[in-house]
Amino acid sequence: MSWLAGLPLAPVARTAAAGEVLLARFAEAPAALYLRSGRVAAGILVRGQLRHRLVTFDQPGWLDAASVLLGQASPCDWVADAAVELWAFPAQALRAWQAGQPEAVGMLLRDMALAQRRQTDAMLGLLVQDAEARCAQWLLQHARRADDGRVGIELQQRKRTIAAQLGMAPETLSRVLRQLRERGLILQNGARLQLTDPDRLQQLAAP
Repeated sequence: MSWLAGLPLAPVARTAAAGEVLLARFAEAPAALYLRSGRVAAGILVRGQLRHRLVTFDQPGWLDAASVLLGQASPCDWVADAAVELWAFPAQALRAWQAGQPEAVGMLLRDMALAQRRQTDAMLGLLVQDAEARCAQWLLQHARRADDGRVGIELQQRKRTIAAQLGMAPETLSRVLRQLRERGLILQNGARLQLTDPDRLQQLAAP
C-alpha cells in the first residue's frame, strides 16, 4: 500500500482465527492494528460471547488507533468475526511518529482521536445501559390497538433486522424481550407480541 511508505514504521504481519480476541476491553494495546482482510467486530464480551455489538469492520482500516495514539486502554473488545490478516504497528513507535509531526498535524491527530473516543464511549453507554429503554420505545412506536382493545405488535421482520435497528445484537434483543415477559410487561405468542402494561413500558422508555 502506497500510504505505508509514509510511515517510518515496520509493521508485524499477523493472522487470527474467527473468535480470537484481538484487543481486550480495559487493556492498553501494545500495538495499533490495521485490518488487511477479513472481518472484525467491536463490542462488549459477556462470558466469552460478544453480547453488545458496536460496529463491524470488513474493509481495510485501523482498529482503535485512537486509543493507541492517546495511550489509553481500549473501551471495548475487538474480536475476529472471521479469519483475518492484520498489521501490528508498535504503540510506542506510532506515538513517537505522532510526536515528530508538525504541531498542527499532531494537534489534529490528537483531537480526532479524542473525538472518536468520546463517541465510542457514548455509544457503548447507550448499548449497555439503555437496551431495555430502546426496546420498550420500539415496542410502543410499532404497537397497534386491536378491536378488542388489546395493544400489540405483529412481528413482520426477522429478529436480526429489529436488533440492527436498535443497535444491539440479536442475543441482546432476545434477553431484553425475555426480561420484559418475566416482568409481565409483554406476552408473546409466536410472532404476536401483546403489550400487557403500556404505561409501565412508557415509564421504561422515558429518557
